[in-house]
Amino acid sequence: MSVSFAIIGCGRIAVKHAEEICKLGNLVAVCDIDPTKAAYFAKTYTATAYYNLTDLLANEKNIDVVSICTPNGLHALQTIECLKANKHVLCEKPMSISTADAHNMIAAAEAAHKRLFIVKSARHNPLVIALKKLIDDNVLGKIFSFTVNCVWNRPTAYFSDEWRGTLALDGGTLYTQFSHYIDIVCWLLGKHSNMSGYRKNVNHTNCIEFEDTGVISLQMKNGAIGTIHYSINAFEKNQEISLNIVAEHTTIKLGGTYMNEIVYQHPVLINKDILAEINTENNYGFYKGSVSNHDKIYENVVNALSGKENIITDGNDALATVSFIEEFYNSTPLS
Repeated sequence: MSVSFAIIGCGRIAVKHAEEICKLGNLVAVCDIDPTKAAYFAKTYTATAYYNLTDLLANEKNIDVVSICTPNGLHALQTIECLKANKHVLCEKPMSISTADAHNMIAAAEAAHKRLFIVKSARHNPLVIALKKLIDDNVLGKIFSFTVNCVWNRPTAYFSDEWRGTLALDGGTLYTQFSHYIDIVCWLLGKHSNMSGYRKNVNHTNCIEFEDTGVISLQMKNGAIGTIHYSINAFEKNQEISLNIVAEHTTIKLGGTYMNEIVYQHPVLINKDILAEINTENNYGFYKGSVSNHDKIYENVVNALSGKENIITDGNDALATVSFIEEFYNSTPLS
């Protein structure tokens, strides 16, 4: 099956999307309100440039999938517009920055009978997949406690784009930097029954409208208790994304800069040979993002549309992350 794509938003992450589209399908059109960016992408990938979404949808009737790579606060509006135009959608994380918008996106996909894919790259991490299977098979036994540590570096220069750091278009540090790892907590450990915490802006008061540091305390419905600590104040470079689980039959810690290492496990439950399967991180020059699994994401899009496999993360899966972050932000004032 040959799948035709369009990309909306020609920023840094769109490069990764374009590269993977060109391997598995056809990049027909690109769109950005900045004519220079749109023209560059159009020339580089032999696509037609557009400067607003409405024009693209009106003129490109044969596009199968629109990939949304725009600022967070635009995801819902643009996704719904594409779905109403009878297109499947692949939306970058976060799905949206409100649960109301997320529900509207899901409803629009159902009404249009179209697929809504959400980028959740950490679910394609071989270590996370292996740990998920161990939990599902009850190999770990009862999970007693867990800790998640997300410590990255985001300098002032990162927020030079006019949308980054704003509540309206960025939404918050958990949405932009760490939503992949909130998703992993929800995916592996299920729903929580109680949440509390703190959040502060200690080092970015001149460039962001929300926190750069936070601590979340959780009681899970399965009985486990845990914490999530996150910060974008690591000195000069990203430090780690780690998950430590203390359970009835094991203690295990995944760590490294992008949860790409087995730091500790007793007994040995995950074969370290799968480390060779882990992709490299997204490199944007003066900063780095999470591990790039867009190759696996696009394989799933093409295979799901061909009927060969199910969607790995659709709107309903992604809703849990948006709901979690929104609850924390609403219940925890910036101090």
